[in-house]
Amino acid sequence: MEKHSISYKKGFLPYALAALLIGLIGGFSTVLGPAFVQDLGIAYNNTTWTALAQAISTAACAPILGKVGDVIGRRRTLLGGIAVFTLGNVLSAVAGSLWFMMAARFIVGIDTAAMGPVILAYIATEFPKDKIAKGFSLYMLLSSASVIIGPTVGGLLVSGYGWRTMLWVCVAICIGILGACVLTSKSQDITRKARQSFDLYGTVLILVFFSLLLCIPSFGQNLGWTSAPFRIVLVLAIVSLVLLVFAERKSVHPILSGRFIKRRAFILSVLALFLTQGLMQANMTNIIVFVNYTRPNHTAISGYSISVMYVGMSLGAILLGPLADKFKPKRILLVSFLLTGIGCAAMLLFTEVTSVFLIMASLGLLGFGLGGNGTIFMKVVLSGLTPKEAGAGTGTYGLFRDLAAPFGVAVFVPLFTNQITAAIAAGAAGSTAAAASIHFLATAEIICVAFGIAAVALLPSHNKGEIS
Repeated sequence: MEKHSISYKKGFLPYALAALLIGLIGGFSTVLGPAFVQDLGIAYNNTTWTALAQAISTAACAPILGKVGDVIGRRRTLLGGIAVFTLGNVLSAVAGSLWFMMAARFIVGIDTAAMGPVILAYIATEFPKDKIAKGFSLYMLLSSASVIIGPTVGGLLVSGYGWRTMLWVCVAICIGILGACVLTSKSQDITRKARQSFDLYGTVLILVFFSLLLCIPSFGQNLGWTSAPFRIVLVLAIVSLVLLVFAERKSVHPILSGRFIKRRAFILSVLALFLTQGLMQANMTNIIVFVNYTRPNHTAISGYSISVMYVGMSLGAILLGPLADKFKPKRILLVSFLLTGIGCAAMLLFTEVTSVFLIMASLGLLGFGLGGNGTIFMKVVLSGLTPKEAGAGTGTYGLFRDLAAPFGVAVFVPLFTNQITAAIAAGAAGSTAAAASIHFLATAEIICVAFGIAAVALLPSHNKGEIS
């Protein structure tokens, strides 16, 4: 038993380093979008497009690269992903236009799509059964805790040296961690599974459909719900969905497993994630914009506040997450969702001269709730995966989980920034428009949290995370 304990812990090291990398660079990148569009002299609502480009590849490629990990091995997938991540950050550092930056961030997202499923698959299949919840909590802790310093240090680097310098620091970190992962993962994947027919048709349709799906709310809010581009995207999304369903039913080895997706726990968990987890990514961008309008000479405040949110996520992961092994997950989820709602409600108190401590308290509570429910949902959905379906299963879950954040960005960032733009066009001062818009945003988020609580209440009641 002790030998097995040492073995799985030692084997997790490169995956832990990869989780740290995703979180650390993700934290730095939170301040990139607003700084980039400000440097180009274009409207803040263009941050939607850079975030959306990365979100599309992160989400849509997750099940595909999870399946790739099953075929070519976790080690190759992990190292390849980090190499692509490094390239994406190099291209981001030299970007000189919005289109180039969008392409660079798309490449960055491919890495997260490659690493996320193999990390989760390792925990689901290699950790002892009575340690899986703790393993997911550790993953969440590594991911969120490493982000804590990112917004603050990234904000200071951007303020002092510019966003390009910040990205070159990210490149240096990527190279260092890639070398460490190469050295610590040499003994893994000595054997691998026999090759099987790959679902190429399904791969193409997954990329097309989920990319179009993420574009729908952004096109609607930024270009108009009756505009030609929006209608074209909507029609193409519907057509590609029909083709995708047909293709996966006919495939011998489908990337998206209907048996895995149809489970009640999966459907309700994903619904709750869509209604809440997207608040994190969206609120990071919105708080930066809010501070830039209300405190233009103290932009570092947003970095400190976002760091506090990740402190909250880390605490939620290690304090609430493991409780799913001891108590009914539904009860812990309801508590974490309530805390998330309180964090959103605190934004109703924001003003043009709102206290820095209030901003931090709001994001801290939001992060604590999200850190808890994100960890518990992984336990609920992924417990019981076999090694044969681990990559595809975690990739499928990763797809829908990762869609939650960009969905939130696509909905809540334009909802906030477009309100500001419209108010300023009507003659309102920027700070006044930002305060009014954050109140409108908070109301919408509270409604979403309420629906998320309803979804959690419908989950089957079982002990210790064993939800079917």
